[in-house]
Amino acid sequence: MAVQVYNYIKPELMACCGSREIRDNDLVIVGTGFPTMSANIAKYNHAPNAVMMQESGVIDAQPKRTALSVGDPCLNPGAAMIGGLVEIMGMFLQAGWVDVGFLAGSQVDKYGNINTTVIGDYDAPKSRLPGSGGANPIGSLAKKTLIIALHDNRRLAEKVDFLTTPGYIDGPGAREKWGLPPNTGPQVIITNKAILKFDSDTCEAYLASYHPGNSVDEIVAATPWELKVADDVHETEPPTEKELKIIRELLDPAGMIRVYEKKGYV
Repeated sequence: MAVQVYNYIKPELMACCGSREIRDNDLVIVGTGFPTMSANIAKYNHAPNAVMMQESGVIDAQPKRTALSVGDPCLNPGAAMIGGLVEIMGMFLQAGWVDVGFLAGSQVDKYGNINTTVIGDYDAPKSRLPGSGGANPIGSLAKKTLIIALHDNRRLAEKVDFLTTPGYIDGPGAREKWGLPPNTGPQVIITNKAILKFDSDTCEAYLASYHPGNSVDEIVAATPWELKVADDVHETEPPTEKELKIIRELLDPAGMIRVYEKKGYV
């Protein structure tokens, strides 16, 4: 059987999938890598009035090269405002102004909970992870969160070993029970194989679309919970020529996004 050749790499597709979840005028908290790439694709493509904020305090950055961290000095020139954690986490996030938060985790479960603390038992972990950073307040208070993850039995779990950042916790009504704002929570999990969305009744992630080159059966088998499949499940729309041009010519001419291929995002 002939092997299908694509004119894009999987990380480019994932970045485009993230951008499509951003609407014009959204206020978006982003980190480096996929989040910044996705938000900038959206700004150049369909959401020119979306505003990006870095945890470090930079608002509406206009970098001339790909940022290496949220504190990279290249984010400062031309930015609308340079503040700090107090402004981002307090003035904007806690006040309820943030529309979208982009998150990633070492472990993500079927309710969109994220673990970045420990793998295994907390008191005797198999590995200790870097912790929350700003992920917990972002996942708790942003109106919606977008999650990036690798699709395998190590990164996805039926239940996280440690709940660092809340998704829908243990099901319907749990966020409100624990005092989180209503009508907030994860919207999608974007993986290297598929897009998972959340059922409004059960709050569990289900298969909404499969990326080109993957199949429904393969994705179900690679998911460590009984993954439901949408009635209208379909192949994910590949990057358009315009989206690829934005990535390759404007945002990342050095091709730094290819580092994610080495991290398994293929």
